[in-house]
Amino acid sequence: MASATLLKSSFLPRKSEWLGAKSTVSNSQPIAVSFTVRAGAYSDELVKTAKSIASPGRGILAMDESNATCGKRLASIGLENTEANRQAYRTLLVSAPGLGQYISGAILFEETLYQSTVDGKKMVDVLTSQNIMPGIKVDKGLVPLAGSNDESWCQGLDGLASRCAAYYQQGARFAKWRTVVSIPNGPSALAVKEAAWGLARYAAIAQDNGLVPIVEPEILLDGEHGIDRTFEIAQKVWAEVFFYLAENNVMFEGILLKPSMVTPGAECKERATPGQVAEYTLKLLHRRIPPAVPGIMFLSGGQSEVEATLNLNAMNQSPNPWHVSFSYARALQNTCLKTWGGRPENVKAAQDALLIRAKANSLAQLGKYTGEGESEESKQGMYVKNYSY
Repeated sequence: MASATLLKSSFLPRKSEWLGAKSTVSNSQPIAVSFTVRAGAYSDELVKTAKSIASPGRGILAMDESNATCGKRLASIGLENTEANRQAYRTLLVSAPGLGQYISGAILFEETLYQSTVDGKKMVDVLTSQNIMPGIKVDKGLVPLAGSNDESWCQGLDGLASRCAAYYQQGARFAKWRTVVSIPNGPSALAVKEAAWGLARYAAIAQDNGLVPIVEPEILLDGEHGIDRTFEIAQKVWAEVFFYLAENNVMFEGILLKPSMVTPGAECKERATPGQVAEYTLKLLHRRIPPAVPGIMFLSGGQSEVEATLNLNAMNQSPNPWHVSFSYARALQNTCLKTWGGRPENVKAAQDALLIRAKANSLAQLGKYTGEGESEESKQGMYVKNYSY
């Protein structure tokens, strides 16, 4: 158990109703607001895990697609959605030689966490042998939010503590919970508050069971709005998220964030350069994210493989108080999947394609990516309206 005193915090909204706060007032003394941060017996381990994932030149491979979504990926290359085919593809990903040089963590779907590779090795063991931390998707997906403007909320808090404890025993050391905010639909104050509260409850429960929580309020690319509107909404969302994280006694040193980059809507006519995306996104981080947070692992959100890498590289052209890195799914896997095509003889070529993308993003995390020699395939956008996992 650790405690922290926040004086006149610039990172959280000023609200006098903070639960559990103790204040003392005298004629001349300032008000001190005290929070008890609870991470149970896992405090030191959580910090160590978060720092390990947020290590220089490395990021996260998100391979936590649900079986249904994985089926859509397999269908795109003409494969049936069977456990054997999902196993073959996931084996290809986790066993890519040298992947751990560029990847520090892999987010898994529950099936994968308990699955073995095609040659009988536990997926978790294959990852740890490459110095890649296994993680687990713990949310139960999006459902309609009653009383909102056709918006969603993320379910999965019921039974989460026991599931997290079981996942920890199976070898997982971090977790992921994705909820979304839609700019075209408002977003309503109700939807933002529901997203922030759900993320905070999940984060507290995950930490209490030894898992570093990835906090992911994805601001969807859907819409015709410009980059300034995205920035405005992102500020509101992250202010709300960190307020409720504090109220739930979440230890900031033991979390990772998975934010959207600040970009124009996917249907906006005015596109942003990597420099503009970096400028707006870093401004958001400096205004809203405490330096205590060890890692900012950006999602790609439907950007092309090259676009996501260029934007990340632009953000690492100057020092940051955080590890600014990646947690990509499609932006790491797209070319790899198409290269494989479901054929055993293509496994090595597909793994090489994965390593090329992983190395490119590793260089971007270090601010050394140039974009030279990229294929046309890697420049193709992957935006899908109302995308779900």
